[in-house]
Amino acid sequence: MARLPRIYVKNQPQHIIQRGNNREPIFVDKQDYLFYLKCLQEAVKNHELHVHAYVLMTNHVHLLASPQQESSTGKVMQSIGRRYVQYFNYRYDRTGTLWEGRYKSTLIDSEQYLLICMRYIELNPVRANMVSHPKEYRWSSHRINALSEPGEWIKPHIVYRRLGNDIAEREKAYRALFRNHLPLRAIEDIREATNKAWVLGPDRFKKKMERLAGRRSAPLPKGRPRQA
Repeated sequence: MARLPRIYVKNQPQHIIQRGNNREPIFVDKQDYLFYLKCLQEAVKNHELHVHAYVLMTNHVHLLASPQQESSTGKVMQSIGRRYVQYFNYRYDRTGTLWEGRYKSTLIDSEQYLLICMRYIELNPVRANMVSHPKEYRWSSHRINALSEPGEWIKPHIVYRRLGNDIAEREKAYRALFRNHLPLRAIEDIREATNKAWVLGPDRFKKKMERLAGRRSAPLPKGRPRQA
């Protein structure tokens, strides 16, 4: 099946995921996580990608980010991939690819899915039974978005800023969103859209993205076409 062309809309958030080859670890210890974050922070600054949320899991990475240029996301992932693979292979005396092909991404409707996707990303360690609450996991944006941990490179989206009139109000409202787990349907929708490069949002939003991209934003309805 041919790859669908990526959809770019300036400032429209994208959920991005990149996995280790064969689901193998891409992080072994603290130094690895820190070097990846260094690569990420330098790349997003150089290529104008505004990151709203992230999580570094043992064998994959999630980002929620809004590109400012058509090439922003691709250049950031290329830069990280090149630098981090070179570092990782040298440190662990290995050769060959580290990633499971190219990164996957989906365009999301910020009004309906921005906060849901942020929760989805930052709750990954909880769903993996690594911690009981996202605040306990060091390698994510949760403590930046919810607990005022320093992280000036994380860019609050306008939907996040609407949670309160100041930082304290926003963080309090954001923390309240984590009192309950995400519905299974939301998790499945995010996963399917990202893995298959579909647009995540209501029908009206999908149709708008189709006009902009010139390609389908969702799978065709199942079943045979109805006869005239």
